[in-house]
Amino acid sequence: MKKHMTVLFVLCALLLVLSPAFAAGTKEVASGPVTLTFVETMTSPSRTTQILELIAKYEAQNPNVKINLVSPPYEQADNKLTLMLNSNQELDIIEVRDHTVKQFVNNNKLVDLTSYLKAWDQGDDLLPLTMTAAKTVNDTPYLLPQFFFVKGLFVRTDILAKHGFTTMPKTIDELYKMSIAITGKAPNQYGFGFRGKGSAFKISDILILSDVANINVDNIYKTTDGTFAFSTPAARKAVAAYVDLYKKAVPSDGINWGFNEQVNGFISGTTPFLVQDPDTVSMVAEALDPSQWTVIPMPVGASGKTYLDYGFAGLGIPTTSKHKDLAWDFISFMINAENNADFCRAYGPLPVHTSTYANDPYFSSGVYKSWEIEMSDPATYVFVKYPLDNPKYPAWAQIQEQTMQSLLLGSTTVDQAIKSWEDYWK
Repeated sequence: MKKHMTVLFVLCALLLVLSPAFAAGTKEVASGPVTLTFVETMTSPSRTTQILELIAKYEAQNPNVKINLVSPPYEQADNKLTLMLNSNQELDIIEVRDHTVKQFVNNNKLVDLTSYLKAWDQGDDLLPLTMTAAKTVNDTPYLLPQFFFVKGLFVRTDILAKHGFTTMPKTIDELYKMSIAITGKAPNQYGFGFRGKGSAFKISDILILSDVANINVDNIYKTTDGTFAFSTPAARKAVAAYVDLYKKAVPSDGINWGFNEQVNGFISGTTPFLVQDPDTVSMVAEALDPSQWTVIPMPVGASGKTYLDYGFAGLGIPTTSKHKDLAWDFISFMINAENNADFCRAYGPLPVHTSTYANDPYFSSGVYKSWEIEMSDPATYVFVKYPLDNPKYPAWAQIQEQTMQSLLLGSTTVDQAIKSWEDYWK
């Protein structure tokens, strides 16, 4: 009997040693040269350079590990990664985005990172929002977010002062009124940096639906009682106000503006109010003196709240990886508090660690102070989700854009537009 118990004890010990949870608590050591393949998807020249610098730093500390970075062109990157995963290529680290994580999990392409995060000495330092994003699917962390994109209001303070405005808008109604009042004060002077194309709904829908008091945080297009959000009286009124803003405070070609046109309008001073993400900071900072602009928290709607979505991307481990522990070692290195802060400082988005906002003045003062406020006041700045896992979501940007442009041009009424949106989501 004792012999059997001894054998059983040894077997259990071996299982413990070989388990992922145990492996997560110990660093896998490469006995010989190992190459990990890393696929990024939010590709840009400057960002890729930053990643390569982090890779060089990691390789210097781990001479037996090489990281092979694959950087497809941005427009093709998500499709390229999907094809690579579906053909079961041996990838080790992949960049997972908010709109791709559900698909990858459904196809059984991502490793559950629970045991790794539990054993990580920086796991308790992650923002609550970081863990919420990590657990987007099945309440399970299939990725470790690397950064967030959250809207803030960029303001040309010099243009406001030039036209006699000394206060900042605290509500969306004040923002609209100030934008309209500024328009026409000088030649080619308008108020608001409109977004007409390229996921324009991520600005318009926030400004409109923040007037609705009972939005469902799990689906911005529903209220807590199940009503289609745009069909509420508050939203109907807000849609009409948004159309009025376009007609009275936006250049006529603003209906076709994308990201670049928005930013150019802000930098030139044509439109001194701009709703954008923090990755815009570096572009503006290169063109303007700090005395000319700032960023403030998003104004609140009639509900007394602002509903903010949180775009994000992070790193995950494909199920086909033969070096999962080493892959996690690199991921935890790349997204540790120090490296994450350095990466976000250069790239522009928001870091994922609590300590960064507490200890790094760059992210707790200046223009980034506005995002710290938004992250720390959940009663006012309510983070909501788009219905990413709904099969109709991928086409929503185009549907909303077409209807909104028709509405702005007067070819469709507010009621007709809302009815078409409601029919679409049904």
